[in-house]
Amino acid sequence: MSLTIHGIAASRAIRPLWAATELGLAFQHVNTPYQGGATRTPGFLALNPNGHIPVLVDARPDGEVVVWESMACALYVARHHGQADGVGIAPANAREDAEALRWSFWAVNETESDALTVLMHRLAMPEDRRRPDMAEGAERRLAVPFRVIEQHLERNRARGQAFLAAERFTVADLCVASVLNWARPSHGLMTAHPLTHAWLKSCIDRPAYLQAKALG
Repeated sequence: MSLTIHGIAASRAIRPLWAATELGLAFQHVNTPYQGGATRTPGFLALNPNGHIPVLVDARPDGEVVVWESMACALYVARHHGQADGVGIAPANAREDAEALRWSFWAVNETESDALTVLMHRLAMPEDRRRPDMAEGAERRLAVPFRVIEQHLERNRARGQAFLAAERFTVADLCVASVLNWARPSHGLMTAHPLTHAWLKSCIDRPAYLQAKALG
């Protein structure tokens, strides 16, 4: 196999795992948790000196390519292992590529930190460690970017386009949904942004996401 992805599905590694699964790629998954020291071994640090998952290693005829940072990994998989055919998740033209880039960076810069706070303090952490005030503050801040994507989806819907960058699901949707999914435990955000909620559900209900999520 030419493609190897280090990480676990219950982490940001879901992004390249999902992308590879959407494309039906044969890849090796190295189950590497972010806890317990697995990312601090000399071998792993040689791949990513930051000591974080995911790491993608692509053995190509012209030499090995190593990619880290989850969004970069997902975008790389789509661009270099997908087909620009207007059918799959890879951008089919410059406009779709630009949409994938801008929405992916937008998701990280505008939503990821607060979405993770919502996930942790609404669902993931033990109840006695949750702080509702932190979740509420994150939800108030997220209302601004959620309004941005809601309006974008509304404009697209008027043009008969159900997804962020095209009429079909692309890597742009994959990258953004992988972040906004963390905010789904917020009933208030989902209710106030019905188009975003419906779009998000359509993304995470995809068989490829469910298959990738089931990986260790």
